[in-house]
Amino acid sequence: MKDKPRKEIDLILRGGTVLTMDPDMQVLENQVIAIQDGRIIDICAPEEANYRATKVLNTSDCIVMPGLINTHTHLPMTFFRGLADDLPLQKWLNGYIWPLEAKLLNREVISQAALHGACEMIKNGITQIHDMYFDMPAVAKSCSQAGLRALIGEAVLDLRGNSEEVRATLGNKVLELRQRFADDPLLDFNLAPHSIYGCSEKTLKKCAEVAEKHGILLHMHISETQNEVDDCLKEHGVKPVFYLQKVGILALPALYAHGVWTDAEEIALMAKNPASIAICSDSNLKLASGILPLAEYLKQGVNLSFATDGVASNNNLDLLAEMDLTAKLHKAVNSDPAFLPAAETLKIATVGGARALGVSEKRGSLEIGKDADICVLDLNALECQPVYNPYSHVIYSLGSRHVRDVVINGEVVLENQVLTRVDEDGIIEAAQAWKSHILKELDLL
Repeated sequence: MKDKPRKEIDLILRGGTVLTMDPDMQVLENQVIAIQDGRIIDICAPEEANYRATKVLNTSDCIVMPGLINTHTHLPMTFFRGLADDLPLQKWLNGYIWPLEAKLLNREVISQAALHGACEMIKNGITQIHDMYFDMPAVAKSCSQAGLRALIGEAVLDLRGNSEEVRATLGNKVLELRQRFADDPLLDFNLAPHSIYGCSEKTLKKCAEVAEKHGILLHMHISETQNEVDDCLKEHGVKPVFYLQKVGILALPALYAHGVWTDAEEIALMAKNPASIAICSDSNLKLASGILPLAEYLKQGVNLSFATDGVASNNNLDLLAEMDLTAKLHKAVNSDPAFLPAAETLKIATVGGARALGVSEKRGSLEIGKDADICVLDLNALECQPVYNPYSHVIYSLGSRHVRDVVINGEVVLENQVLTRVDEDGIIEAAQAWKSHILKELDLL
């Protein structure tokens, strides 16, 4: 009897420990992941894999898991890394970042900084980002060039124009770009009102109106500092989450970054609405903004995700380090070493991230039919052995230096730690060249 002919496919990942992050949290050993047209078509034992692939990755002695989802980023701020450190948030924003952006930002710097950041994301095992910045087309093209999946937000700030004419156009760019980039599976767009202090009540209400009408996910900062809460109480007579309810945003699907200074009453209200929180521990600690009430969010059942924020306030894009820091920090805060176990922490970074962005049916776990967005972590190093619990290793032992391969939409965009779509040396040279220009502008502030 003749052997059944093998099916021709695009890519196979063969071997290793597979953390599926599926509803059963299956951990599979020595499996084959078969990929065709950007999706996972099979996960099976090698003897059952009747495929011939154009490309095969040997993932033996590796952990294979869903790509990490970074739910709050400012990608073009990559060139501001280390520029204004050791400052409180408002001084950092008002004294350095916003004035510098006003003088410096143009399509060229945004494009090159975004490309730099996109490549850095990939090398950190991140397969999708949720960005908030300006010039969405420039950010989109840079992410697409690197091969990074991105949901890109139109940053809304009243200091960039708060007239009725400007408000009337809110959301138009999002709809236009969705059409323009409809054929690019890596890109989508949404609306990102910066914050309750960066947008007037009229602007926030208009954002809510547009988002509801067109089914657009909202993305904004909330309760990042104690001052923000105090000012909201003084100006509006309610705490920030209740103010979001008043302007019509809270009832809509939204991702809120930080959420540090929320109380139990506000968190309970968020839990009744389609709200997700992006945990930004590193940024919050560096800016001394505070520590979010993670235990209360978990108790109330608010969906959680992980984020790095921008490198100007972090200063890295290492989501593996973010998970490690968060898990350990909150064990100490809650005086409980069993708080936020490793598997739950990774679930937040994958399943939680996909849920926050409304893409749970497509991403966040390795399952047949889902997008092939995959991170491969190399275990061939002294600090990686022996392995008893792969979840523990991912959270407490491994870091960005162990990210060996990254697959996004079925394409290998990082192979053996080498970016496949772009010239990394050229990107580094561009960053060094922009440094001189930025320093000159900074002297003029």
